Amino acid sequence: MRTDIFARLDREPEPPKIEPPRMSRHRIALFGGTLAFYLAIVVAVLIGSWLVTLDWKVMLFRPYQQWPGIHAFLDYYVVLGQRGPTAVMVACWLGWRSWRQHTLRPLLTLGASLLLLNLTVGAVKLGLGRLGPHYATQIGSAELFAGGDIFPSGHTANAVVTWGILAYLATTPRARRYLSAVSAVVSLGVGLTTVYLGTHWLSDVLLGWAAGLLILLGLPWVEPLITRTEDWIFAVREQLRARRRIPVPVAAGAPQTVLLPQPDSGDGVGGSPVLEPVATGGRPAASAPSAPAAGTRQRAHTPHVVRSERTPVTPAGSRRPPHADRSPRGGTSPARPVAGG
Repeated sequence: MRTDIFARLDREPEPPKIEPPRMSRHRIALFGGTLAFYLAIVVAVLIGSWLVTLDWKVMLFRPYQQWPGIHAFLDYYVVLGQRGPTAVMVACWLGWRSWRQHTLRPLLTLGASLLLLNLTVGAVKLGLGRLGPHYATQIGSAELFAGGDIFPSGHTANAVVTWGILAYLATTPRARRYLSAVSAVVSLGVGLTTVYLGTHWLSDVLLGWAAGLLILLGLPWVEPLITRTEDWIFAVREQLRARRRIPVPVAAGAPQTVLLPQPDSGDGVGGSPVLEPVATGGRPAASAPSAPAAGTRQRAHTPHVVRSERTPVTPAGSRRPPHADRSPRGGTSPARPVAGG
């Protein structure tokens, strides 16, 4: 009987499950508004509007020089937006959730969201090619199509998606509200930290927030694909288990010969029993004697010897005490006188 923590957790009731969010009218309205905001930022940067001017003002202000005391802390805080460390941390937690609830939906949802994040954000980054503040060449320019990859901010979008997925997969409405507030604060702080460090323009962060929110709002459209993928994985697992349960038939090989001891002939002469071959692995031989009783030790094979050719066993000597009037059996002895008349 298992007494570790896993056995105790297995006996606990599973937490209540709520249905995945659906694309309701309210959610569709939020998705449409966020998409309009996303496109407005892209257009504002393309035409070099007041948003680009604001980017330069913030950059020339150099926040990291205005408040140098928090620089060391923000160097560590910005890690909460890096894709590698955050994905590992969240995947560990969701893997525990998947094991406890016997479902792959949490892990598959995280994988689908990160895949959408890489495709959408990566395509816009490479397509617009904007340079960062530290690599800007002309004051007042949007620095587009110059081989950069910072628009939108990947740190910000990743923080929105990675921490927001915990709220999306919450099992209770209360937990969903709390996790939504925590993910919003974390993603907001990560975005502003990149502006403080000078690694992103302010417009990069705004577009990163919109990109991550679009992925979270559009996840219900991906839920049917996630369900089909989970069913397929479980079906493959059951097929593999069924194959392991089927016994593999063993082909009948060539008959093997096993030597069995032959019963003693009963002539009273000590010697090793005769071993005769018996066919096994195929059809039993017709002349095979019965198997020896359990516990009979099989002796080494000795060649069969005819009785007449056997060497007689001669005792080392007589056990009787010597007598003067006795002679060996089978020999000639002198006549003994008979007493009396």
